[in-house]
Amino acid sequence: MAEAEVCVDCQPDNQQVPAVKVPEPASAIPHNPLDPTTFVAPSPSIAPSVTIEFCDRCRWLHRATWVSTELFLTFPTPALKVINIMPLNSEETGGRFRVWLFLDGQPPALVWDRKVEGGFPELKLLKQRIRDHIQPGKSLGHSDK
Repeated sequence: MAEAEVCVDCQPDNQQVPAVKVPEPASAIPHNPLDPTTFVAPSPSIAPSVTIEFCDRCRWLHRATWVSTELFLTFPTPALKVINIMPLNSEETGGRFRVWLFLDGQPPALVWDRKVEGGFPELKLLKQRIRDHIQPGKSLGHSDK
């Protein structure tokens, strides 16, 4: 088993509660933190929905809630029925910020991964990627210019 990835984006203080290991399903494909084809999506919920996974140790709760609010404002129900924000706090999930899209009858689509993409999503691009899956042809107004 590969050595656990260490969060390089935060340095938790010594007063923090010890990290809880989040089990991921076993897979025949070995996990590579920079290869999206080896990522395991969280459990699906009502579709269409979005799940935002983020490193809690990096203090990215506010960013995750801001992104979820912007997505709900852009894609009100029934376009998106649920947006989950999922804090993660383990060595394996250090520095993670992923956005997953769940649609009926389709495998989960990874819309954004901070490590693969080299940073956080610009909302314009994230909205365009989600729109292309759930409402192709919908105008996003200034986000399309």
